[in-house]
Amino acid sequence: KLFFTDYGNSAKVERCDMDGMNRTWIVDSKIEQPTALALDLINKYVYWVDIYLDSVEVVDYQGRKRNTIIKGRQVRHLCGLAVFENYLYTVNSDNLSILRINRYNGTDVQSLARFDNAKEIRVYQKRTQTAVRSHACEVDPYGMPGGCLHICLLSSNYKARTCRCRTGFILGSDGRSCK
Repeated sequence: KLFFTDYGNSAKVERCDMDGMNRTWIVDSKIEQPTALALDLINKYVYWVDIYLDSVEVVDYQGRKRNTIIKGRQVRHLCGLAVFENYLYTVNSDNLSILRINRYNGTDVQSLARFDNAKEIRVYQKRTQTAVRSHACEVDPYGMPGGCLHICLLSSNYKARTCRCRTGFILGSDGRSCK
């Protein structure tokens, strides 16, 4: 799945398949300007920062179990968000500090370090890199990913795929070639 935020005419947090199909709103109320987004892949939770409401919130992948982690002045300038173990990590764009927030107890907030130009944060950990033995976009004997001429996108699961073409091309009637 792909998770993303939108704060155009109607602010929301959404999800869809990797090919853009099955687009679903998971948060569309009491939300104004969601910016940073992070996933807890193990427990299937979505965290986001709303810079207008000065809050960090969480829901499950279906948009249920919504909870406010922290709200107020201390989260006013947050950008970037990452989850690791019991904590959320974020960047305060006002003073360029890295903050650690206990995701179960929002009162436990610590400034860890300062950087000259931090805008985003990522945590890389082996457990978040799921291993799939085979998938629909594997390179075929002719060197084409998933049998697609240009681009192969996983669909509703790792065994299904959708072919797409680069800009300026259209998908052929066979669903794989590009013209």
